[in-house]
Amino acid sequence: MNFNYIKHIVPAAALLLTLGTSSCVGDLDVTPIDPSTNMEADYEALFNKCYATMAVAGNGGANGDCDVDGLDGGTTGFVRQLFNANCLTTDESICAWGDEGIPAFNYNRWTSSHPMLKGFYYRLYFGINLCNFYLTEAVDYDATMTAEVRFLRALHYYYLMDGWGSIPFPLTVSSEPAQQASRQEVYDFIESELLDCVNDLSEPKAKTSSDTGYGRADKAAAWLLLSRLYLNAQVYTGTPQWAKAAEYAKKVMDSPYKLYTVGSANWTAYQMLFMGDNGENGASCEALLPLLQDGVTTTSWGTSLFLMAGCFKEDMVGDKYTAGNNTTANWQGNRARPELVAKFFPNGDAPAVMPTEMTEKAKDDRALFWGKDRTLSVDDPSDFASGYSIVKFTNYYTSGSAHHSQYVDTDFFLMRAAEAYLTYAEALTRQAGTNQVTAEAKQAIDAVRSRAHAVIKNTYSMNDILDEWSREFYYEGRRRIDLIRFGQFGGNSTYMWQWKGGVQNGTTFAEYLNVFALPDDDLNSNPNLTPTPGY
Repeated sequence: MNFNYIKHIVPAAALLLTLGTSSCVGDLDVTPIDPSTNMEADYEALFNKCYATMAVAGNGGANGDCDVDGLDGGTTGFVRQLFNANCLTTDESICAWGDEGIPAFNYNRWTSSHPMLKGFYYRLYFGINLCNFYLTEAVDYDATMTAEVRFLRALHYYYLMDGWGSIPFPLTVSSEPAQQASRQEVYDFIESELLDCVNDLSEPKAKTSSDTGYGRADKAAAWLLLSRLYLNAQVYTGTPQWAKAAEYAKKVMDSPYKLYTVGSANWTAYQMLFMGDNGENGASCEALLPLLQDGVTTTSWGTSLFLMAGCFKEDMVGDKYTAGNNTTANWQGNRARPELVAKFFPNGDAPAVMPTEMTEKAKDDRALFWGKDRTLSVDDPSDFASGYSIVKFTNYYTSGSAHHSQYVDTDFFLMRAAEAYLTYAEALTRQAGTNQVTAEAKQAIDAVRSRAHAVIKNTYSMNDILDEWSREFYYEGRRRIDLIRFGQFGGNSTYMWQWKGGVQNGTTFAEYLNVFALPDDDLNSNPNLTPTPGY
């Protein structure tokens, strides 16, 4: 089956799933598959929708409907809210916008009524309901497709368990209020589900956008999610699983998925991971799970376009990263806090230059900052020029041209092979119980740094590993998770960043904020739920 979200995004007469904001399952309206219709087409439509909910808001493109009733596509955009929850809350980013919920992200002051966290939460449960519906209706239809849907459900539960801890836990489609499960119980389910369904997933194969199966999960995606689960096991369960984290990361490293290292005449290999033709330019050899975007057929305000438009302003001209040639949408919101820039310029000597010169000065291809006409310090969070701009995600092509002047073609690589290398390095080092990496762990870090033409060090400390996570994955939706694992987020951490806790020089905030609050709407409508501790 060729996989394209747009082909079967609306399962005609076969599927109706709506999710209101009053309960994660209570307002679910399901029209079962009609046996008189073409059931094969219906099943494939539903299957595609299980993937599509992470890439588009609804069934009508960027300006169409939203799958989550009562909220718009931007508020519930999967990638947009993954970024807000895990990057905007940290030392990586700050946003100039005054939208409800943005200041709370900037200053670590979210509550159970936070609108964007609600949007993320309900988007994730909508995806789970889709998966539950498919697993109920498409029994014995296709073993590989069933395994993929089980993987997607586990992935959604991973983000919910990581973000909210003890959560509602529906495994079937029902109008009854869901029971609440502990973080440990959800962790155990995710682990067992992945270990079971991986056997029926397709064999690992790096693909381009023209290959059948591009955008679908295979065994390597399940291995990577298992390695991520095990890497954070001590946070989630109190029991570390470093050996298992290393084991499954190594499976990915030994698979056909590899770090993309080739590059082109005008673009580095790292830059090509985040460009409009990243599904065709060779970089997709690193993409275990790309979320598909196309400026004509699959459009969204909340996926790759958000990561570009939100970071650009009309004054960004004169370098190869030029506003307008990237996308005509320039929303001038998100930019770097100085602590992110310091990962590349630890001596406080970051120059106020354009990106091409910035990467040369940093001696690291990943230092994709626009410093011209910007201040390094974020003295005014509402001023986009207060803080360096980010040019990591673009709609440029290594060859050819974009399909649309505003909407973008850049697939979002939700899971990529570089994660396995850093997971392997960290897990081996933690397992050894030392602050300095082992020789094998060093090789993994060296591979990631070599791809970026960064200096290879004689050794690396645990803090170096944390910094490497930031350098490699900033703005990709994981920083909060890494800071929590290293004890540098909520609580009595000594690590500060500008505007942490709402103070320019940074201050601590309570450890209970390491998990988000269950939405007040759910608490009011579902008698089975108890509030998140601390809120």
